[in-house]
Amino acid sequence: MNIKTEITKIHYNKNSNGFLFKFLRFCSLFYGFGSGFKNFLYDKRFIKPKKVNAFVVSVGNFTTGGVGKTPVVAEIAKYYISKGEKPAIISRGYGGKLNNKIVHVISDGINLYYKADMAGDEPYWLSINIDGCVVITCSNRYKASRYAIEKLGCTKIILDDGFQHRKLHRDVDIVLVDSEKMFGNENLLPAGPLREGMEGFKRLSKLVIVSKNKDHSRAEKLAKILAKKQGVKTTVCKTEPDYIYNIVSGEHLEKGTEITALSAIGQPEQFYKFLEDDYKIKDKITFEDHHKYTAEDIENIDGVIVTTEKDAVKLALLNNPYIFALKLKTVIPVEELLQ
Repeated sequence: MNIKTEITKIHYNKNSNGFLFKFLRFCSLFYGFGSGFKNFLYDKRFIKPKKVNAFVVSVGNFTTGGVGKTPVVAEIAKYYISKGEKPAIISRGYGGKLNNKIVHVISDGINLYYKADMAGDEPYWLSINIDGCVVITCSNRYKASRYAIEKLGCTKIILDDGFQHRKLHRDVDIVLVDSEKMFGNENLLPAGPLREGMEGFKRLSKLVIVSKNKDHSRAEKLAKILAKKQGVKTTVCKTEPDYIYNIVSGEHLEKGTEITALSAIGQPEQFYKFLEDDYKIKDKITFEDHHKYTAEDIENIDGVIVTTEKDAVKLALLNNPYIFALKLKTVIPVEELLQ
């Protein structure tokens, strides 16, 4: 039994019960106290966030991974670049080998300094997909932001996964919610996927319902419900499949091809669902989120492998010519989001 997989199942089962769930819920009392006390100190201004000399946008979520922050972060960065700004994306660099207590410039907007195994898959993906954007990893977001502004001349700061990181002042707090998973079983970690209680709604600026589907009606309905219930401006981010390409040659994959679907992401179900409509899936192989791939992971897979772009940046290091990645397109009203 993989304990992490079993806990994930509990997180998204509203009828969870049994010894493990009860034990995790007991542990949640301690997590909730710590999280609540930290927020109390910030809310009452006993601790004040530090400010930097730039406009700061945070993109985060209430729950653990897989919501879809990275594409939204990318769209915001592209928007600022189109307006003549020089944005910096600040990431914790989770999953990378670099010491995240130190400021590391993954990309200065022109040059790429680290591969995915060192930088982490999200910072690396952002670096290779956004021309002109600085990408920095460090657990101290204030220190990283000051470096971006003072050393690299950045004019906008975008915090990737920054909602619970309250040490740095932000001008806009954007929170994402998955339209299918929502808040799972609505329990705090480790019994549920919630990083904090629903009182967090009081401090966010904009709520984004992420629809990883071809039919966005559910997301649009949820956006209206939550906007009314929570009194917060809400919009929908539409994420849809675009095409599948070979990560070495760039060649597009024909629809109807037989494939093996491979992923190591927070919520892989929708990825597989996107593929089922147009391709013949002979096998689905799922690893834990942020899995570090080795040649042994794919040596017994025959034929075409299709994975996510997040996984592709790590699998590219294996130099396998039969690996393809699903390209997604993200549609979100960025200008409206930042107002």
